[in-house]
Amino acid sequence: MVPLLVVLLLALILFGAGFALKALWWIAVVVLVVWLLGFVVRPVGHSGRKSRWYRW
Repeated sequence: MVPLLVVLLLALILFGAGFALKALWWIAVVVLVVWLLGFVVRPVGHSGRKSRWYRW
């Protein structure tokens, strides 16, 4: 009975880790797209030229 419970617990852990990693990949893709769009769509600064949307 114990080996069966260990295998089921291992399957649940691996399923949860796989779901979390897939979700993290989608979040990384969304952040990358927003970051790249920041270079294309820039706000116009006070001096009339395009300014950077990030501080660094």
